[in-house]
Amino acid sequence: MNIVETSMKKPLIITVIFTMLALGGLISFKMLNLNLLPKFELPVLTVQTVYPGAGASEVETSVTKKIEDALSTLENLKKINSTSMEGVSVIAVTLNEGSDANLAVQEAQRKISAIKSNLPTDVLEPSINKVALDEKAILNVAASSSMSSTEFYKLVEDRIQPRLAKLPGVGTVKISGGREREIRVNIDEERLKAYKLSVLQVLQAIQTSNMEIPAGNVENKEAVYSVRLAAKYSNLNDLRNTVIATTPNGGKVKVMDVAEVEDGVVEQKLINRINDRDAIGISVQKQNDANAVNVADMAKKELKAVEAEYASSNVKFEIATDDSVYTRASANGVVIDLVLAILIVAFVCFIFLHNIRSALIVMVAVPLSIIPAFIVMYMLGYSLNMMSLMALSLVVGILVDDSIVVIENISRHMEKGKTKWQAALDGSKQIMFTCLAITLVIVVVFLPMAISGGLIGNILKEFAMPIVIATLSSLLVSFTVTPLLMSRFGTMPDDTRMSLSARFSRYIERTFDSIKNWYTGLLAKSLKHKATILAVTSVMFIASFALIPTGFIGFAFMPDMDRGEYIVTLDMNPQLTVYENNQLTMKAEKIIRTYPEVLRVYTNVGMSATTTKNNITTIAVKLVDKDKRKMGVADFAQKTKEDIMRQIPGVRARSSVSAESSANEPIQLIVQGADYEHVQQTAAMILEIIRKTPGTTDAKYSIDDPRQEVQVKLDREKMSALGLSVSDVGTTLRTALTGNDKSKYKEGNYEYDIRVGIDNFDRTKLDDVSKLAFINKRGEIIELRQFAALTYGLGPSALERTDRISSITVKSNVIGRPSGTVGSEIKAAIAGKIPSDITIKEGGMMEQQSTAFGSLGVAFLAGIVLIYLIMVILYNSLTDPLIVLFSIPLSMIGALLALALTMNTLNIFSIIGMIVLVGLVAKNAILLVDFSNHMKYDKGYTTFNALIAAGNERMRPILMTTFAMIFGMLPIALAAGNGAEMKNGMAWVIIGGLASSMILTLIVVPVVYYIFDRLGAKRISRRRQKLIKKVKARQLEASLA
Repeated sequence: MNIVETSMKKPLIITVIFTMLALGGLISFKMLNLNLLPKFELPVLTVQTVYPGAGASEVETSVTKKIEDALSTLENLKKINSTSMEGVSVIAVTLNEGSDANLAVQEAQRKISAIKSNLPTDVLEPSINKVALDEKAILNVAASSSMSSTEFYKLVEDRIQPRLAKLPGVGTVKISGGREREIRVNIDEERLKAYKLSVLQVLQAIQTSNMEIPAGNVENKEAVYSVRLAAKYSNLNDLRNTVIATTPNGGKVKVMDVAEVEDGVVEQKLINRINDRDAIGISVQKQNDANAVNVADMAKKELKAVEAEYASSNVKFEIATDDSVYTRASANGVVIDLVLAILIVAFVCFIFLHNIRSALIVMVAVPLSIIPAFIVMYMLGYSLNMMSLMALSLVVGILVDDSIVVIENISRHMEKGKTKWQAALDGSKQIMFTCLAITLVIVVVFLPMAISGGLIGNILKEFAMPIVIATLSSLLVSFTVTPLLMSRFGTMPDDTRMSLSARFSRYIERTFDSIKNWYTGLLAKSLKHKATILAVTSVMFIASFALIPTGFIGFAFMPDMDRGEYIVTLDMNPQLTVYENNQLTMKAEKIIRTYPEVLRVYTNVGMSATTTKNNITTIAVKLVDKDKRKMGVADFAQKTKEDIMRQIPGVRARSSVSAESSANEPIQLIVQGADYEHVQQTAAMILEIIRKTPGTTDAKYSIDDPRQEVQVKLDREKMSALGLSVSDVGTTLRTALTGNDKSKYKEGNYEYDIRVGIDNFDRTKLDDVSKLAFINKRGEIIELRQFAALTYGLGPSALERTDRISSITVKSNVIGRPSGTVGSEIKAAIAGKIPSDITIKEGGMMEQQSTAFGSLGVAFLAGIVLIYLIMVILYNSLTDPLIVLFSIPLSMIGALLALALTMNTLNIFSIIGMIVLVGLVAKNAILLVDFSNHMKYDKGYTTFNALIAAGNERMRPILMTTFAMIFGMLPIALAAGNGAEMKNGMAWVIIGGLASSMILTLIVVPVVYYIFDRLGAKRISRRRQKLIKKVKARQLEASLA
């Protein structure tokens, strides 16, 4: 008793099994996270080290190089990049795929601890972090209130931020902008000189007078008491009355004698604004495995509760960016596509079977196959995202294949007069081998994707695994549930009646018969003109691939997305203050607000994509939905950039449609070499080539222009003679330039910084810096110019190194053309022009594209090889699988033509579509080859007649399965909502490939089969003749003997 017979005889067992699977699947579905894309695993560490006041060159020499040397011995190290900027060193360590980033963090901490004594004493503790692309900001909020600005900042920092941070799934909550309270001690330098005091003496007096020291315990027989010296400032008068020194005549010099103590605010380095209103920015990041949509919903609910709680202070939160809206809309769009696909496939099945019962039985396979996939997805830690949901939409057409083939065969047996029971049993058994072959072919195509690694490994896994599970489930359904239902509810349509449905059935059958007759005649002619068919097909194949080099099909890592959001980055003179930056930014905002399509403008003055800079601003612009505007987001971004640069002199504007970061330029070439001058010259040459390449925009270096600085060169002999130490000079200079904020002032439950610095000090004026006073041990006033040479100069704003060699990255955005095509043209243009001592490496999206295309190419070839091997086992033949594989190049003709006609690029999603095609089109060829073998070897037909009979008998299931897939993919191909760009190209590839394969497979595969058969027959004939000759020769020898 086989599985078919068991299911038909014991329906309760089948009912219980699938009920349990359905319940488990539905429970798992409820527990799956909802995200936009699968989790990216990037084994990357960042080491950030702050060296206050140091220039980029000093940071590189004293900090970056030493830490790089220590990290260079890390296990599984792939590459190391570093950027040394004013006051900070940032090192990014990329590990080999599959490395454990958590272990690498621990190892990096040990290695850095070992060399910490070699770093400058003023360097702060290096911060080591693991990069997780999944732990990104999903919600940016602009907070405002009628409170005073400093009060509101403290409320956000100490009340609102912790409330958001404790929500389940929230990773970190960052705040930016706002006005933070600070106690400022503004020292008057002239008064200092009059009292013969130094900045250091003021600073030390404040620090030693503002302390809280545990002194020990006092105990008696009853109790133990701790003794604490509470000498912290309780009010600002305590600070003002702090004694700095005593004069020879007994007078006391207090802080208020030499400085003004001001209850002020921290110097603003960041200004946040939303729609022209000042605000405090709150950025909410999710944890690695959290549900992005749920976290955003909880955060918004909590913010509403805070608004209600502080309604008297008019606390308001305005959502600046919310990834969950796009994620939810994209997921809903795919779900709608899934429902439409099911309905369309059901209709196609009804058209071909012209039997409502049979069509419904076919459709039962869809939910019964999809629901078990959720169980495996949950067990593997997958989420519901664009890729897994798209896989389930795509798989609808595949899931009905087995059931269609089984039902069509059962119907043929019922037409021969068999009972429903017998027809279901015989029809299912007869087609079992073919269905197994079809299913295994589809499964082995997706297996290489399901086990692939690399950057896009998770994208491929979460796309392929649901298809593999659902397809295997559909095979089980087709040999259990389908024959069970057909044996009880299957009917043959009565075409003799005069009802509308009967007339429709007769019309469909007549149409199908005429198509079959036409096809039979065409196939017979094709089998007689084999060379012509192969020649025409070869020309079509070559012509389709010629569409790529001729420019009709471009290629890119990802398709261009229109999320209705873009980022404008304003770059100004490095000498500008944040205040001056803010004035120019307000003009840019005014220009953007004139566009009627703009919904929201969220501004961060003083912030670039990765760091804070006084001369940089990023403006995030949100547009109305794309169906409500005539211009795409990329064109809008370009228009904004051009308008700002035309109307605001001195501002360099760059625009990017990337939602993640304005630093994700698709074109990135890393120029590295030992001679930095050669590196600069080569980078300049490449920048010029990039700017001349059509489609590039905002081409620039990764580092800013050098900035003007006052360079202080100490004369150590004079210093020694004057009785000064380097540490005293350094501390005084830093206090003068940036102030010292290590002391704290406590008021109530809150603590505020006390910043000690020189008032009205201009760090850009040589005069102010040169007159800075120092007091030596003899009490003499000494100015800086007495022991140091001060000059103006240009210092690098940042220095880069790649793999411990000096480098410069040349970057560019792309507009109007596929980024991959532009990148290829640039590489071709610079080929042969690079000096021998310079190395060029691809970075960013160019590197990702090369890696991803390589992974997909391996998956494509592995799929073809596995199909061949599986069919060799199934058919016990080396030639039959080769005939089936001829259907694959036939599908590429339509796939590439569809890309060219719909103006989609060859990207990771369209290539995934091509891999899917490999399994789908092989299925049609298997149906033909399998039935041809059956007619030839079991029925004794000649090869010619067997092929004609196979074409006639298998044409209906081939057309049904192909049309079901094509029409099922149409909603995805024609989708225009959020996230549609990711799925359009893939769907058109599948539609085009299936269409060309369906038409050509029905002709070319029989022709190839016929050729192979004739060649095989000739080979057998030659062997037979050789054998006859040998036998005759032996007989002759025997007779002569």
